[in-house]
Amino acid sequence: MNMAPYRPLIESALVYGSGTHTYDDVVAEVEAGQAQFWPGPTSCIVTTIDLQPRQTILQFWLAAGNMAELEAMVPKILEWGKEEGCTSARFLGRKGWERSFLVRDGWVNTGHIIMERSL
Repeated sequence: MNMAPYRPLIESALVYGSGTHTYDDVVAEVEAGQAQFWPGPTSCIVTTIDLQPRQTILQFWLAAGNMAELEAMVPKILEWGKEEGCTSARFLGRKGWERSFLVRDGWVNTGHIIMERSL
C-alpha cells in the first residue's frame, strides 16, 4: 500500500508521540505486518494488535485528518478487530480526543496516565 500521500497526516500525528517513531518507522511496521494502515479520502488511522495473556486489544495508535471521516472509519476497524479475536479496543492519543466523537460512541477515559522521563 502506498502510504506516501498520507505522509503529512502521519507526521502531524507523530508530533504528539514523544519521538518514538518517524514516518519511515510507521511504514516499516505496516509493511512488516506489525501495524495496520487504514486510509480514508483525507484521513488515516494506524492500529496495532496488543496480545496480552488474558486479552487481545485493538490499539488505535495513530489517527489524523477529518474528524467526521475518522468517526465513519472506526466501526469498520472495530469489526475487523473483533474478527481478528480482539476483545477490547484502546485509543492512544492526546488529551484533546476526550472532546471528540469517541466519548459519544462509548469510549471512556480509564483514568490511567502515562508519565515519562529521559534516562
